[in-house]
Amino acid sequence: MLFWLLLLGIFTYFVVQRSVAGITRTPTWILWLVMMTPAFTLVIWGVTQGMDQPFPPGLMIALFIICPAMYWMLIQWGRSPSSKGDSKTATVEGAEGADSPTDKPTLRPIDKEEEATLQHCFPWSIYYLQNIEYRPQALICRGQLRSSPTVAYDTVRDNVEAHFGDRFLVVFQEGLNGKPFFALVPNPSGKPALAAASPSAQSSPVQKDTRPGVALALLLTTLFTTTGVGTYIAGVTETALQENPNLFFQGLPYGLSLMVILGVHEMGHYLMARRYNIKVTLPYFIPIPFFLGTFGAFIQLRSPVPNRRALFDVGIAGPLAGLVMTLPLLLWGLAHSEVVATSEAASLLNFQELDPQASIALMVLSKLALGSAITPESAIALHPVAVAGCLGLVVTALNLMPVGQLDGGHIVHAMYGQRTGAIIGQVARFLMLGLVVVHPELLIWAILLFFIPAVDEPALNDVSELDDRRDLWGLAALTILILIVLPAPNMVMALLP
Repeated sequence: MLFWLLLLGIFTYFVVQRSVAGITRTPTWILWLVMMTPAFTLVIWGVTQGMDQPFPPGLMIALFIICPAMYWMLIQWGRSPSSKGDSKTATVEGAEGADSPTDKPTLRPIDKEEEATLQHCFPWSIYYLQNIEYRPQALICRGQLRSSPTVAYDTVRDNVEAHFGDRFLVVFQEGLNGKPFFALVPNPSGKPALAAASPSAQSSPVQKDTRPGVALALLLTTLFTTTGVGTYIAGVTETALQENPNLFFQGLPYGLSLMVILGVHEMGHYLMARRYNIKVTLPYFIPIPFFLGTFGAFIQLRSPVPNRRALFDVGIAGPLAGLVMTLPLLLWGLAHSEVVATSEAASLLNFQELDPQASIALMVLSKLALGSAITPESAIALHPVAVAGCLGLVVTALNLMPVGQLDGGHIVHAMYGQRTGAIIGQVARFLMLGLVVVHPELLIWAILLFFIPAVDEPALNDVSELDDRRDLWGLAALTILILIVLPAPNMVMALLP
């Protein structure tokens, strides 16, 4: 229990540091403590009352209401004055791509002549400009849309660039009243900000974006830690490993398989981001010398996403690429796994006694690989490659959760808009909490979903909608999520050969 608490604490701190530490002055450790309160309460209950005693449902519900509310209040309390204001301005500021509040450039006031020039950037037949509002980090331009959103955005953006160069980023969003508005925010990479910088300072952002040496070092370190964990998954004891160090390489099937799955997932994001000329870091792996050998991998976008189409393509590219690599590895690993008798210990993440009925997708794949050997009374002792494949399936599902800045959150945001996507994310959190009744091993992830910000950052053109083809791909991705996380009903077992 203490091991899992330590693991959850480390991962939770990483989530807080990455998600909200840059937008609030509230100390990270306080936000972390609020996030961890439900877990601490569960552990204290288990220690004092015994693990066989059920946790009071009323107290559990209260924790999941009070802690998220307190978490949100602490974030708002610590927000800097420049980031406060109405929700529309705060959302616009999120599009600037700065790493911290101190990185946000201050908007230079425009004079009367520049304001007249700005008004000419809005043709009345495209977007009839009615007023300009001055905000600390943006110029809000409100009016009436008289053409398609794509035409309006492209026209206004081109006009602004023609008259002001790269001084501004042009953001197009829907207001709370449903009417689209433009916002001009300072461009962090604009020439005015770099004019006084030295050549070495101007080249530093490029170096910061790539860092191939760091990426390679983390990749090799993670390959070592996953291979080390793989040796124990392969059944190598510590005594045998000390007597024969060459047995360490028996962990390579697991280590390489997991690294390939995670690497292909992140490269899907990376290559798609590069296709849209979005500045992006190389994939960074996170090594740990225990548990699975890694906490996964991630990339960071260093420039705003141009439109919802790009947001959708970048978001869905990772899970689909990872799934394409996961399926053949999982099928091969399952074919070389051993069928054993099931027991109460069988579950989705018990790799010595995997319950294939814990997932519709897993049941279908197990039937394809093992055929009639799989029965309602069967469990599977997984081959190391199958362990990596099963983790790839779980990682795909967790990333497809339609919450905030997860891949699934990007997808529903691109499909339905920012506000509707946030509502879907809120519903998904409670559905995931209900799923814990079937998959108790997913409790940690269900808790973390409540503390990931529900609102995804907007694209520059966050008004133009997707085409029908992308909408179908998005529905297919959400269907994949459902097939992975829902347990297989008896009907599915009966229909499979």
